[in-house]
Amino acid sequence: MAILGDGVEGAAVGEVAVVVLDDAGIVRRWSDAATRLLGHAVPEVCGRPLTHLLADPAQWNADASAGSDVGRRVFRRSSGPPIELVVRTARVAGPDDSAEVVLLSCPAPGGSAAEQGAGFLTSLFGQDRLGVVLFDTRLNVVRANNLVESAGLPPLRAGCRLGDVVRAEDAEEAEALLRRVLETGVPLVGGELWMRAPSASGQERSLSASAVRLGGADGRPTGVAAFVTDDTEQRRARRRAEVSHAASVRIGASLDVARTAKDIADVLVPAFADLVSVDIVEVVLEGEEPAKGVMPSGRWRMRRVAAVCATGPWPADLIQVGDVMPPLPDVPQARRAALHGDTILKTSRQELEDQLADPEVIRALLPEKGHSLVISPLFARGLLLGFVSAWRTERAEGFQQEDADLLFDIASRAALSVDNARRYTREHRAAVELQQRLLPRATAQSTAAESAGRYVPAGGGADISGDWFDVIPLSSLRVAFVVGDVVGHGLHAAATMGRLRTAIRTLAELELEPGELLIHLDDLVQQLADEAAPEDRDTIGATCLYALYDPITGTCALADAGHPPPAVIAPDGTVRTIEVHPGPPLGVGGMPFEVTTVHVEPGSILALYTDGLVERTSKDLDEGTRDLLGSLSTLCGAARALEDIAHDVVSAVSEGPPRDDMALLLARTHLIPAADTAAWQFPDDTSRVADARKAVARRLADWGLDDLAFTTELIVSELVTNAMRYAGGTVGLRLFHDDRTLVCEVTDASNTQPRLIRARAGDEGGRGLFLVAQLARRWGSRYHRTGKTIWAEQTIGAGSGAGLDFAGVWDTAEI
Repeated sequence: MAILGDGVEGAAVGEVAVVVLDDAGIVRRWSDAATRLLGHAVPEVCGRPLTHLLADPAQWNADASAGSDVGRRVFRRSSGPPIELVVRTARVAGPDDSAEVVLLSCPAPGGSAAEQGAGFLTSLFGQDRLGVVLFDTRLNVVRANNLVESAGLPPLRAGCRLGDVVRAEDAEEAEALLRRVLETGVPLVGGELWMRAPSASGQERSLSASAVRLGGADGRPTGVAAFVTDDTEQRRARRRAEVSHAASVRIGASLDVARTAKDIADVLVPAFADLVSVDIVEVVLEGEEPAKGVMPSGRWRMRRVAAVCATGPWPADLIQVGDVMPPLPDVPQARRAALHGDTILKTSRQELEDQLADPEVIRALLPEKGHSLVISPLFARGLLLGFVSAWRTERAEGFQQEDADLLFDIASRAALSVDNARRYTREHRAAVELQQRLLPRATAQSTAAESAGRYVPAGGGADISGDWFDVIPLSSLRVAFVVGDVVGHGLHAAATMGRLRTAIRTLAELELEPGELLIHLDDLVQQLADEAAPEDRDTIGATCLYALYDPITGTCALADAGHPPPAVIAPDGTVRTIEVHPGPPLGVGGMPFEVTTVHVEPGSILALYTDGLVERTSKDLDEGTRDLLGSLSTLCGAARALEDIAHDVVSAVSEGPPRDDMALLLARTHLIPAADTAAWQFPDDTSRVADARKAVARRLADWGLDDLAFTTELIVSELVTNAMRYAGGTVGLRLFHDDRTLVCEVTDASNTQPRLIRARAGDEGGRGLFLVAQLARRWGSRYHRTGKTIWAEQTIGAGSGAGLDFAGVWDTAEI
């Protein structure tokens, strides 16, 4: 029903006025809103019956004091037409007498009294049980109705204060708000004033209150009327909904079992419980599947993974994070929970102590002040993964069945996240193990360089990718450094990396130049893409950097297929990026790869890395590269081991668990001393072969390698003779050594490939390379833009070849 007449100027629809009547129905107190609604000033109505303001006094219900909704009544105003108001009454008692509090509200058009909700206090008309408290100007209680106790407050007596019945901190804040109402006349809306108080049952209740200022006959404030409702259940329901929502948002964001367990505990504390622990079956942490239908014991033992306390650190007497759970007695309820996923609710500490029996176990599992416990299993896909245990220690209110149901719901959803993390852990561990088995040893030592590599798989929920590094010893004491990154993640990326690494080592043994090697590797990647399923072809690819270092000349030849450029740290600590000319990533095809040759100072450190070290979410590529170069400049030192440097560099540039794999290869270069090398040039004259043998013998004598003179002369004689006979032109001879190997190289102008064949008994030739293969540890050839080099390596300290059986091998014409 709409407001009668032309409306009420200054009165809001839904505003509530408060009038206090004595036992005779005489108005004693009058709120400001009553004046706005009815227009009558306080002196006009105080001391007179409220019924004289009614359009029909006989309408007033004799049983209004029962506290029920009287309904709608039409009131006369000081001016203007009458107005229809919603009326409710409540009886309040004092030490010697009682009073009746009348609430008047201007309703919105249509709707029942409980549906008004247009302004403050209108919800009070929908309360079945409404507590009313009248305060004087000093905020002492004057009167209170008997429904206050039903609303949750302890009995209120005249003269007491809020601090006598509610929490001290709540009372202090409530009295400040009531004092503001008294001073300003601005009412408190529902929910703005909130208190907690113990009830007769000992459980803490949650109370909300609204308040208005009251005036007397002289127009001065006489006190405050407060209307108290018990919203404990509503707040509990709202709190449970908030906890459930927080759980759905925060749990499951990580693919790490321990992180997921910590998220579960963080969500529940302090909103749900005071202490929460998460215990996980130990094999789950390793990615394995626990046995079905058995209690966690023996091999399937439990380990505490997360523990959170609302009041500070986790109590020292309880089982700590990382500790193994002790053996527990066989309790039927616990067995049912483990086998069927049931939740355990315990509100009796004594019952728990009786079941555990062992004082040590009680001390390790039960908090000192714990009085209420809920345990819910992490049960997913038919597997028991662990348990979530929630305790209430500080708050007096124990868990209810609704709380147990909430924890069951959260644990059920969280268990799927834990199982997903377990599955990921298993797959990630298998992929990491595969990749690490496919990678070379972390450190390598050779004449050309000492090297150390570090590989860090992706973490924080990202699969591993195909990052790799390699160090390949080559002929003539050279060494190749390789670093690459396969497109994609997971096992297939690791497998592709293994295939590419094997292919690179094979191509490197063919003595190919870096650019030519990448061309062949690009063809291989395209073949792999052709073999893949159509939907996977676009995901087959890789980047690669191949560097070939020669310790004789101190030069490094590099070819790049879409990979970040390497850096070089000089012995004085200065860092620079090597300007290479990158080609397209492997698998694109269509372009040759340009070779960049640079001189590397002895003692310098070459740094080859993958993009995981420089591409991070918080920084762009250039900034990440600068950070890496800065770390290399700071951490690289001549006295430090490369393995330690690699570890520190990766740690310095990391931002928590990496989102992408990181591979770093460091190589400190060496140069073979000039005194350990010798080179000669001989014209195309077979008579000069003897001169070559004599020169070699003299140099070996100077080096103290006389025991290799016989075999080396035979090798030199054979290779130089063949070069003069079949290639023509000037023949180059180079001899050099380190502590373990003596290398002999013969260079000619021909590109003809030497072939090793077994000569038949009647053949006059064909035994030369067979002889070289017998005398040398290994031999081979490599090609240049013009001409080739045939090399042979012998092991120093292995003795001469005088004792070898050369029957049927000699070819005196070639010697």
